[in-house]
Amino acid sequence: MNAVLDWDLVHGTVPIVVTMTGLAAGAVLLFRRDRRWWARTVPITAAACAAVTLLLWLVVDVLWKPFPDPVPRRVIAWIGVALFGAGLAIVWSRRSRWSRRGVSVLAGIVVVLAAGANINAHYGHFPSLRAALELPPANEVPFSSLGPATGPAVPRSPGRALLDDWQPPPTMPENGVVTQVSIPAAASHFPVTRNAYLYLPPAYRTSPRPLLPVLVLLHGQPGAPRDWIDGGGIAAMMDRFAAAHRGLAPVVVMPDSTGSAFGNPLCLDSRLGRSETYLTGDVPGWISRNLQVDPDTRRWAVGGYSYGGTCALQLALRQPQVFPTFVDISGQDEPTLGSRAKTVDEAFDGDERAFRQFNPMDLLATRGFPGSAGVISVGESDSEFRPQQQRVFEAARRNGIDVTWRQTPGSHNWQAWSAGLNASLDWLTGRMGLVQR
Repeated sequence: MNAVLDWDLVHGTVPIVVTMTGLAAGAVLLFRRDRRWWARTVPITAAACAAVTLLLWLVVDVLWKPFPDPVPRRVIAWIGVALFGAGLAIVWSRRSRWSRRGVSVLAGIVVVLAAGANINAHYGHFPSLRAALELPPANEVPFSSLGPATGPAVPRSPGRALLDDWQPPPTMPENGVVTQVSIPAAASHFPVTRNAYLYLPPAYRTSPRPLLPVLVLLHGQPGAPRDWIDGGGIAAMMDRFAAAHRGLAPVVVMPDSTGSAFGNPLCLDSRLGRSETYLTGDVPGWISRNLQVDPDTRRWAVGGYSYGGTCALQLALRQPQVFPTFVDISGQDEPTLGSRAKTVDEAFDGDERAFRQFNPMDLLATRGFPGSAGVISVGESDSEFRPQQQRVFEAARRNGIDVTWRQTPGSHNWQAWSAGLNASLDWLTGRMGLVQR
């Protein structure tokens, strides 16, 4: 059963088989020896589904704009395929005997599943059935099993990387673990609704522990803290890094940065909620009290993708004493609810001057950030976000920030987001003092 739950839904055999089965089911729905069926029913159904698809696109991307990024054309096309398959199944079943209705319904479901599988393959959001069903990851443990945040720790030598003096004990586990825990919004009162996820590397599970640096990773919108576990494969990524560095890797904390799957608090303190205070006050405070990690926030970092990338940049510029290092993956050049006017009106009651105090491009033009450094990463096929990332990179470089440009294969999806973080790990852990720079 575990093998089935961990089948790859993004690459390889499974998505190909599902797509081919969907095409076969579509052929079954289309096949009918009836001139009226081909001359009238199929064209009308196709036109109606195309119209509904276009209407959905207009509502989501033009009128409503619930997401900071537009829906890709490929995704829109597969939504149209799903609607066409469902439409054919409905029409087919209405004009068929009871014995054939079951076949048409089943074929319609298969077409919809095939479309969903291809949408998922584009984003890479659910890499397995385990992730799609939101079952616990195979390496998840209760937070209470990790032991107290106090106890013997390996002293850190001044001016040396953590790896230089670390010798793992024979009892150190081979792999890290993930866990989940509630991080309360004691100071911000931000409406947190979901648990944070944590990754703890093998070295954290030893005694005495090395005092590891902290990486706070932020999800996108729509999104959830678990997205870095599933789509990002963060545990496997960090386990590979730890295997090459005697069990050492950053402790990774993935908090609820939006409050809900579709929430967009803009990663700032406004009428929409005190998101910035939660992420730069409540979350770091909880980490310091409940995890045995490096207490020096100069060796902490924040990163994220899409909305989370914009948020990571905002936090690094607004609170550089908390997060002097950032990784902005496929972020935007400013936080948005769809347009500058709408954002200023809904979040700041029309006060654009207040908005500029949080906007990264304004901050980069008016303030200095000595000691800060970051990575700006984007997928090479991401035509929507690549120009925005280029503007941010140029502004950061003019400001004097030690910033690195990185372009990876992929578009606005997990292929690019995961690769962007993975390619930045050596630089990032050097900044954190875990390895030599």
